[in-house]
Amino acid sequence: MPKKLKPMSHFFLPNAPSETISLPFSHDTPWLAPLAGYSDLAFRLLCREHGAACCTTEMISAKGLEYKSPGTARLLASTADDQPLVVQLFGAEADSLGMAVRVLRDKGYRFFDLNIGCSVPKVMRQGAGAGMLADMANLLRCAESMLREAGEGHVGFKLRLGLDGDHMNVVPELPLQLQEMGAGWITLHPRTARQGFQGSADWSVIRTLSRVLRIPVVASGDLFTAEDGIRCLRETGASCVMYARGALRSPHIFRDHMALVKGETPPVFSVEDLKATMCRHLDLIYEHASGRDQTARMRGILSAYARGLPNTKNVRIALCHCTEWKELYRIIREGIFG
Repeated sequence: MPKKLKPMSHFFLPNAPSETISLPFSHDTPWLAPLAGYSDLAFRLLCREHGAACCTTEMISAKGLEYKSPGTARLLASTADDQPLVVQLFGAEADSLGMAVRVLRDKGYRFFDLNIGCSVPKVMRQGAGAGMLADMANLLRCAESMLREAGEGHVGFKLRLGLDGDHMNVVPELPLQLQEMGAGWITLHPRTARQGFQGSADWSVIRTLSRVLRIPVVASGDLFTAEDGIRCLRETGASCVMYARGALRSPHIFRDHMALVKGETPPVFSVEDLKATMCRHLDLIYEHASGRDQTARMRGILSAYARGLPNTKNVRIALCHCTEWKELYRIIREGIFG
């Protein structure tokens, strides 16, 4: 464990190296999705250690950047090892989104994603996230503003199928428009905003999109295991997959994905492997903490890791009463998993 926390200023992305970095789009380059509350620097580095080829930040508010929110700065924490990296932005104002890209490029970030898929009500009420689908003219203005600042090929767009079953107005018209404007890639989560994460993702729409676009299509939705990811690639012809909830269940999903791509059987994931992963995650959180208390957040993450184990209830009870970092390590290492 590091002896002391490093100040936030140590973690902004260096300018020079990012100019030569490109994004990977192939079956053997699985991505980590933007996960609000989870895909911080520590979790991204952990996933990269297990084979994630590209990572996306948590959703960043363009307005938060404009007003220099301290919380926004924490979400942007990065290092030279955190490459290639895509910054996901959300907002509903073209000027604000363009300014955000300009500011971030000055800090060394080169790749951006516009969130047009978030179905959280407070985001949609702002006209952001999936709420952008209610005003296509404004959506295209926002896209043009970001592309003008970032450059052709440096902005991707994460989409859903539409607002609801009566407004499935996205594929293929909107992706084709974005492609002609200079989009670098399209990520599709094939559910409507109203569905949220209910029902099943309609992978057939990813297949349709993959056939009509020249730019890469990144597949998302219902990828809980590496086997799901490989099956999605085979059924849809997508360029690559983006793991979200599957990565939260186990960062080893990237390692397993790579094994399956090579025609190998993924190694067995033991309780000792789980303990090592949890301890490594703690190490990374501690090393890259931004000065705020991370203990409560780690309790939740460790509980998620423990899901399905014989002694999960006892683990969660112990974690709920834990307030010290050393105690977190003790809970993991002293065999409380049974």
